[in-house]
Amino acid sequence: MKRNEAISGTGPQKLSAIQVFSTFLRLGLTSFGGPVAHLGYFREEFVYRRACLSEDSYADLVALCQFLPGPASSQVGMGIGISQAGIRGAVAAWTGFTLPSASALILFAYGVTTLQGRAPQVGWLHGLKVVAVAVVAQAIWGMAKSLCPDRLRGSVAILAAALMLAWPGSWGQIAAMLLGGLFGVFFLKAESPPDHASLRIPVGHAVALSSLGLFTLLLIGMPILAGLVPNHAVALFNSFYRTGSLVFGGGHVVLPLLQAAVVPSGWVNKDLFLAGYGAAQAVPGPLFTVAAYLGAVMQPGPTGWAGGMLCLFAIFLPSFLLLLGILPFWEKLRRIHTVRCALMGVNAAVVGLLLAAFYNPVLTGGILSPEDFILGLVAFGLLALWKIPPWLVVALTALGGVVMAAG
Repeated sequence: MKRNEAISGTGPQKLSAIQVFSTFLRLGLTSFGGPVAHLGYFREEFVYRRACLSEDSYADLVALCQFLPGPASSQVGMGIGISQAGIRGAVAAWTGFTLPSASALILFAYGVTTLQGRAPQVGWLHGLKVVAVAVVAQAIWGMAKSLCPDRLRGSVAILAAALMLAWPGSWGQIAAMLLGGLFGVFFLKAESPPDHASLRIPVGHAVALSSLGLFTLLLIGMPILAGLVPNHAVALFNSFYRTGSLVFGGGHVVLPLLQAAVVPSGWVNKDLFLAGYGAAQAVPGPLFTVAAYLGAVMQPGPTGWAGGMLCLFAIFLPSFLLLLGILPFWEKLRRIHTVRCALMGVNAAVVGLLLAAFYNPVLTGGILSPEDFILGLVAFGLLALWKIPPWLVVALTALGGVVMAAG
C-alpha cells in the first residue's frame, strides 16, 4: 500500500482495543513537545506507519477536535480509538496516552517537598524543548502540503497564524477557525468525498445523544450539587469538570485557568503550583495531566493517588462525552457540500494555528542560541529525511541537550 493510500478504519488495518492501548502507551511514553507535537506523532503513526486513517479523515478529525473544548490532541487520540475499536478503543487510547505522564506527575507530587517546589532545569529538559521544534516543524510541513495546496488556502493559513499571534488565547483561536470556515463556504469548492476517506464510527446515535445529555447534566448539575453537599471531593470534581468543559486552546490555556481555580481558593499554594507547571513541561503526553499532580498535592483531601485520579478523570470526562456525542453524526455532516467547503477553510486555518503555536511557545521556548538551532536542524533532518523513529530522536536530542549544558 502506498503512503498516501491509507484506509480509514476499515479492512485489515483495523486495530483491536489492545493494539490501540499498546500503541498509545508507547506514544504516551515518548510524545514530548505538547499538543501540537502530539498531532505530528499521531499523523506519522496512524496515517502513514499503520495506515489506519486517510490524510483527509485525520485532518477532519483534527478540525473537529479544534472546535471542541478540551485537550485537542487527547480528543484526536480518543477519536482514533473510537474509529478502530469503538468506546473500548477510546478508553484504551486515553488510558495509554495519559497514564505515563499522570503517573509521573503524581510521583513527582509525592517528592515535591524534597525539591522545595522547584522543577529541575537541566540540559536534557532543554533538549526536549528543542526536539519539539523539529517535531512541530515536520508536522506543519506535512499538513501544509496536503491542506494548503493552493494560494487561497495558503493565504488562509497565514492570516490565521497572524490572527492568533495578534490575538492569543481561546477567542483568537475560535475566531480564526470560524473565519476560515466562512471563507471556505464562500470561496472554496469541495469535491465529493471519496469512499475511502470515511471515518468509521461504531457508535450508535442513542449512545451519542445519551453522552451529550450526560455532559449537559453534569455541567449544570455539579455546581448545584457542590453547593448543597459540603464535600471537598464533590467540589474538586465540579471545578475540574467545569474547567475541562469550557477551556478552548488546549494545555497551554488550561494551566492559567487551573491556577485561578486552585491557588486563590487555598487548595494549592503558588510554589507547589509552579513546581507542577515545570514538571508538566518535562513529561510526555498531554499537559492536562497536570490535573493529576494538583489532585495529589491538594489540601484538604482526597490527596495522593486518590485525589490525582479524581481530578484527572474530572478534567478529561467532558472531552470524552462531547467526542462520543458528536462523532457519530460527524460523517453525515462532513458529506454535506457546504460543510465540506467550510472544512477546507477550517483545515487551512488549523495549519495557521499550528504555525502560530510553532512560533510561540515552541520556537521561542526551545531555540535560545545558535547551538540550539543546530541541534534542532539535526533533529528535523533525522525525522524528515532519515525517518528515524520519533522516540529515538527525542532521546538523542535530550542527550544533545545534556552535552551542550556540560560544555
